[in-house]
Amino acid sequence: MSLSAAEDDSRSEIHIPADIDWHMLDKSKFFFLGAALFSGVSAALYPIVVLKTRQQVSSAQISCSKMSLSIMRYEGLRGFYRGFGTSLMGTIPARALYMGVLEVTKSSVGTATVRLGFSDTTATAIASAAAGLNSAMAAQLVWTPIDVVSQRLMVQGYNNSNSCKNAISNVHSCRYKNGLDAFRKILYADGPRGLYRGFGISILTYAPSNAVWWTSYSLAHKLIWGGIGCSLGKKDETGVVEGSGFKPDSRAVVAVQGLSAAMASGVSALITMPLDTIKTRLQVLDGEDNGVRRPMTVLQTIRNLVKEGGLSACYRGLGPRWASMSMSATTMITTYEFLKRLSAKSQDSLSS
Repeated sequence: MSLSAAEDDSRSEIHIPADIDWHMLDKSKFFFLGAALFSGVSAALYPIVVLKTRQQVSSAQISCSKMSLSIMRYEGLRGFYRGFGTSLMGTIPARALYMGVLEVTKSSVGTATVRLGFSDTTATAIASAAAGLNSAMAAQLVWTPIDVVSQRLMVQGYNNSNSCKNAISNVHSCRYKNGLDAFRKILYADGPRGLYRGFGISILTYAPSNAVWWTSYSLAHKLIWGGIGCSLGKKDETGVVEGSGFKPDSRAVVAVQGLSAAMASGVSALITMPLDTIKTRLQVLDGEDNGVRRPMTVLQTIRNLVKEGGLSACYRGLGPRWASMSMSATTMITTYEFLKRLSAKSQDSLSS
């Protein structure tokens, strides 16, 4: 299943580090270090998520620069981190669940597809798609309530900014002191169903998005290394690459991982952006029926978006989302691969 194994079979000149499967990991170290590393990544990228969320729920097009200046002027740096504590508390168990399901699925499906006779490239693509799909669906059980609470906190106080006043006409009127207060009030007002508002659309957004991302990433990764291999040497008369045995350093490996992640993020962001906008609005905005505020339906949300700006309204926040996904994916995949190598069992423990 690993790229290095496939390249050795084809007598390729590039020998990148072998992939680390689920059974090769020290699970306690993997989850502990993963929580610490990904918490740092979340903190660095959170302001972009706030910008993206506010643009998505806005009834008018507001540029990132204007939005950022408004937040800094009226809310200060703290405005970029509204809801971060809640998001971080949910990210740790959600990431643990996501990584566990991802690795187990990738390993089991990858082994099964190879046994069925699929080529290494096809088996990798199938395993990556299945792993992305399963891990996203499992993680949404934790992520959806966290999304609902943190996004309510993100847009709270938005209308206090004069430059963006009334940009959100039907944001939920309830005021929250913190994440715990928001959780309590949502549960009291709408029951458990309120915390899972938009769960169905979240699955429709993140499950295909993850499947597309992991498939695109695995294929881009192979294509890039294949292109580098072609440029480094020529085959002789027997078909063997001259100068075989090239081993890229860690910087080259990280660069290829980062480029592959950015390419995959672009594809995934474009495909799933409308669904993400609908999901965010469902979780944050209310509709009004005979003077009574109530959760909006998917059809009402789509109708409002079309009325506000047609298809282009569905792509509000695409810039921040693309940037967020690219940076998040690049740091995630390089951190993830680094995490797996830190968590790998010793050869002695593997052989015993």
